[in-house]
Amino acid sequence: MSSDRPTSHRPAGDHPSSDRPTGCRPAGVSRGRAAGLLTALLLACTSLLGTGAPARAETAGTGPTAATIAESLATDPVHVDPAYAAAVDPAQEQALVDRIAATGLPIKVVLVPLKKGDAFDGDARTLAAVVKERLGEQKLILITTDEYGKWLNGTEWPADTHQTRDAVSAVGFLKELDDAGLAARVGKAVELIKAGNGTEVYEAETARIDKEYSARPKDEEHASGGGSTTLLTAVAVLVLAVAGAAFVVRRRRSPRHTVFSFPDAVFAADQAADEAGLRRRAAAELLALGEAVEQADGADTPGLSGALDAYDAAGRVLDAARGLPDLVGVLALVAEGRSALLPAPRLPLCFFDPRHGTAVRRTTWRPLGRRERVDVAVCEDCGQALRARRSPQVLAVRDRGRTVPYFEVSAERSLWAATGYGSLLSGPDDTLAARVGTGEFSRARQQSEARDGAATD
Repeated sequence: MSSDRPTSHRPAGDHPSSDRPTGCRPAGVSRGRAAGLLTALLLACTSLLGTGAPARAETAGTGPTAATIAESLATDPVHVDPAYAAAVDPAQEQALVDRIAATGLPIKVVLVPLKKGDAFDGDARTLAAVVKERLGEQKLILITTDEYGKWLNGTEWPADTHQTRDAVSAVGFLKELDDAGLAARVGKAVELIKAGNGTEVYEAETARIDKEYSARPKDEEHASGGGSTTLLTAVAVLVLAVAGAAFVVRRRRSPRHTVFSFPDAVFAADQAADEAGLRRRAAAELLALGEAVEQADGADTPGLSGALDAYDAAGRVLDAARGLPDLVGVLALVAEGRSALLPAPRLPLCFFDPRHGTAVRRTTWRPLGRRERVDVAVCEDCGQALRARRSPQVLAVRDRGRTVPYFEVSAERSLWAATGYGSLLSGPDDTLAARVGTGEFSRARQQSEARDGAATD
């Protein structure tokens, strides 16, 4: 354990880094969806060409915070930011509340404007993850706005039991909602989640749009002008090329083991790897853990000491973080701290990419080129990918000039590779916090820096 851990229930002192909350109290796209993805991209391109960039909801300042949203959701399952007051009036909001109550499901709705530089860096997935952590609910279905136009995002924990992701995505394709307002779209999303047939509706609607697009007369494609048509065609060809290449890679993949294909997996990972946004998220989650620790009763929380260790270790890693792997490590440490506060510990974050959230099960997996199998914790999507012998989306990093899965970095040079962000720990007394406290994180950093320095000489 860390030798300078505070003895009280408050970590002592402020932290020196400006990225760390100062003075804080401790507290692969499946084959079945390929057509839909292509259609969505083509429609987005058409929208850009015909009407300009999709409108973003803009507000002054940094916008709402996870704390204010969670406070609102504590008494009302629908949070409507003032920026959307005209789109969802009080009567419509109450109608949504009543519709959600009728489902009997733990559905909550967050309608807030998203833009780069706000508390969630304009990322709907970050918004969902941070709000979920603030709420502290194990079972949750969250519908949020997206940064673009009419789209909504849906996430369900601990697993996508009600096909929430596809149900909410399908709303953007439904012809009946082409001219509908935001309240109607959210209401339809709630309806599809309750029905539990979101995937069926999503696939049917994307297939319909593909069919309608394919049936368009050729001369209609040129009606909007040569320049726009040329650009749209070029984008479509590029998308088809990428989709085709990914399909060929999957077809050539050996069925005997899981292969991680690049640049396919790298492209998917890099899109979500906005380091500045992740740093803000890590700082926010660390602050939330501190508040949870402060509110915990030591007599009723046997794991309070472990939570304090995790809080301290997460702060150390955040102060020293020099890239995406370390920032993800902060999230893993925060998750470890939150687990320590619970009556029964929960699984760590997903082994393949901790940004996927808390794992829902453990499974055995054999890395490519190795005979031994390892026991890892996986989220629902990664578990399904493994069962279907597909590549889970992995956290990719740069190592010796190559882009590789983080777990392929030498364990001597990466605490995260050595521990799988918590999946590969040896037992209850072996924790990420303990390893940081005994200097394993800093030693691995020194090994990596020394090797990088030698390589440039």
